[in-house]
Amino acid sequence: MTGLRGYFPPRTATGAASLIPSPPWHYSGDLLTVEYRTDPARVRELLPEPLEPAAEDPGAVALIWADWQSCAAGGRELLDPVLSQYKEAFAVVRCAYRGRTYSRCVYIWVDKDFAIARGLQQGYPKKFGSIHQTRPHPYGPAPRIGPGARFGATLAAADRRLAQAVVTLREPSGTGGFVNGHPMAHHRRLPSIENGKGPALDELIESGAASFEGGQPWVGDAELELFDAPTEELARLEVREPIAAYYRQVGVVWDGGRLLESGTSGGQ
Repeated sequence: MTGLRGYFPPRTATGAASLIPSPPWHYSGDLLTVEYRTDPARVRELLPEPLEPAAEDPGAVALIWADWQSCAAGGRELLDPVLSQYKEAFAVVRCAYRGRTYSRCVYIWVDKDFAIARGLQQGYPKKFGSIHQTRPHPYGPAPRIGPGARFGATLAAADRRLAQAVVTLREPSGTGGFVNGHPMAHHRRLPSIENGKGPALDELIESGAASFEGGQPWVGDAELELFDAPTEELARLEVREPIAAYYRQVGVVWDGGRLLESGTSGGQ
């Protein structure tokens, strides 16, 4: 009897219907990053044990918009763009585990189902959303990368706007920001099918880029607004102090992670 194939459901006789292919996964993207400081207690409430707040600047947050093209090793999705193009917006904080500083994505919205499936594997808490950002272009009215270039970015989910930003570039930068500059410490969690039992999957994992390349980062300033919504909590990470905003084009390869601990997430 022929076995079923496919890295991710649905698994079939050929595997062609699988929602996502096996890693490595390759990404090319334009990133707008807005960094600011919030109440460190609001960051702490999102860190399950054994994670702790970062030793330095524990209230720092990065809200990132990304316009991605992605593919598996063969690259065939790039020639069928509906399978490669998607947008996302995500909030990143920093934390510490056994004395090492990590980044952690605490909220994230995407606009394609395959991106949600990859997030399940990587430990990202992905949800559907509506994400838009200004694209640079060397001709016409779109911004050209340089001093004074202005970019808009919006995020909505369940018919409610959650965030909006206007980023104005100032000058080239030596960095694209510091909040999202560490390996990720994420949880992969799946409740048990039996009521009252503990989770069937409960892992604290370390994940990050297997390889990275990036263009010249630009730094500038941002006007950022967060909005309340009945089923979202991004606005709890309220803006108390702006830090900086950045634009950068990047290329990333993701090819797995490593287990740090099991059975640590707690709660129901």
